[in-house]
Amino acid sequence: MAGPASADGLKDEMAPTGKLRVAIAISPAGGAFWSTKREGGYAGVPVDLGKEMAAQLGVPVEYVVHQNSGEITDAASKGTWDVTFLPKDPERETRMSFGPVYEVADATYIVKAGSTATNFQTLDQPGVKVAAVNNTTTMRGAVAHLKNAKVTGYQTYDEIVGLLKSGEIDAFALSRDQLNAMAKKIPGTRVLDETFKKTITAVAVPLNHPLALAFVTKFMTDATSNGMLRKAYDNNGLKDTPIRTK
Repeated sequence: MAGPASADGLKDEMAPTGKLRVAIAISPAGGAFWSTKREGGYAGVPVDLGKEMAAQLGVPVEYVVHQNSGEITDAASKGTWDVTFLPKDPERETRMSFGPVYEVADATYIVKAGSTATNFQTLDQPGVKVAAVNNTTTMRGAVAHLKNAKVTGYQTYDEIVGLLKSGEIDAFALSRDQLNAMAKKIPGTRVLDETFKKTITAVAVPLNHPLALAFVTKFMTDATSNGMLRKAYDNNGLKDTPIRTK
């Protein structure tokens, strides 16, 4: 009797609506954290992991779409999602419970076409406009890092890309893998070589969900060891990206 009761208790915590609601954030490039919108649905590492997690629970999956990780964080106490995969920092650890880290990414800046900035010192000057996605770990890191340049938060990745293309901002703070992909699409832009922050991405569930936290912790540990996570990376354009857990 203990087995089924435990399973029911887990489902009550992990999927109280009868579906596993996976919070994702959308960008054009995708990646280990970001997902992309495709015809008929979504694609991304969190999309693949959420689908497999729902299958293990024996419930349907539902993707709850957000513009950025800050929106996901703000919704953590509202009961609108059951699990997510997003960058972790001390502020977020007060608002949700994190399981294992599955990506460690370098955060840096891309500069606009024609920029004379070649490193952090030449970028961090009065009057320089730097954009970041609002209320994210990368934005908090950029604000702490830059002493003279002004960091402004925007809600969407697409909005910032538009400002970068038009030259209305001087730089954009984000993870290096995302910026490298962006630089290929915007002629003249450059990604700076230095790193100002390590962005640590992990699975997360709402606070006070101990059964859910134990489940996602085991799920991600197994996914790392049995090749499921590697397959999710490979399926989403990250074949050359190593899995980094620390």
